[in-house]
Amino acid sequence: MKDFEPAYIKTYHEGLLRDKVDEANSQLRNCTLCPRNCEVDRINIKKSKNVGICRTGKHTVVCSSQPHFGEEAPLVGTRGSGTIFFTHCNLLCNFCQNFDISHEGCGREVLDAELASMMITLQEQGCHNINFITPSHVVPQILSAIELAVEYGLSIPLVYNSSGYDKVETLKLLEGVIDIYMPDFKFWDPTVASKTCKAQDYPDTARKAIIEMYRQVGELFINENGTAERGLLIRHLVLPKGLAGTKEIMKFIYNDISPNTYVNIMFQYRPCGDASEISELSQAPTRDDFESALQAASEEGITRLDKPELSFLRWF
Repeated sequence: MKDFEPAYIKTYHEGLLRDKVDEANSQLRNCTLCPRNCEVDRINIKKSKNVGICRTGKHTVVCSSQPHFGEEAPLVGTRGSGTIFFTHCNLLCNFCQNFDISHEGCGREVLDAELASMMITLQEQGCHNINFITPSHVVPQILSAIELAVEYGLSIPLVYNSSGYDKVETLKLLEGVIDIYMPDFKFWDPTVASKTCKAQDYPDTARKAIIEMYRQVGELFINENGTAERGLLIRHLVLPKGLAGTKEIMKFIYNDISPNTYVNIMFQYRPCGDASEISELSQAPTRDDFESALQAASEEGITRLDKPELSFLRWF
């Protein structure tokens, strides 16, 4: 079997990664990298009254960098997924379980060279991949750091772990760079998206983004050792009272992506942050909510699930 080579290695050697870095960085002076289209000058953000939704300037802010064993099975493998958790977010769900990171800004500013060094350290620790968590607002900085990391010897798959609130034009900058896309598909109903994260366009944006991600990398490929090398993995968090629109999302995945899409239906919702502002979100989902979500996936033909039995049993 041919040894796996991450996509970014070829892109780097063909000189295309440098072009992507330059194009992405050029957008920081009038940022429209994500669907919020804040048009903030992020190079001089400290001098600006408008800091934008993500409140992130020229450099990334990172909360943590470590091997993680709580991710999906094909990412964790035996040695963990190398997670880099970026501070701030472009979506800002009011129920975020990492509210201190996404809303309150827990973390520290990191230059591109240090971000690249984090990747190398995680690789040296034996992680199967580098897992960029909440990366949508820091694509230019990630690309710059990847270029440096390749020069330092980076050679494991890259995971783009996002909320799904991504602009197609920005995702195209990541073609030939990201090996595994792992977006959420959070809500089907624009009204729910508006109430929870002030993003009525989220459902339509997520559909377009996931279609683009699939175009780039296809179905999730898992090697003979049980770890993912390339492809799409979709996460879906079950919300109380069916607010997430699970059935419609599973139907979309089956019809518009692939019946063989790898999906993680997640049952760990609990009221966090400002969830109490919406009465339906002030309580955890019931057993019926969980069972209905699994049934919806089955009825719509989605069967490639991330250990659904184990996830379900954890709660009861």
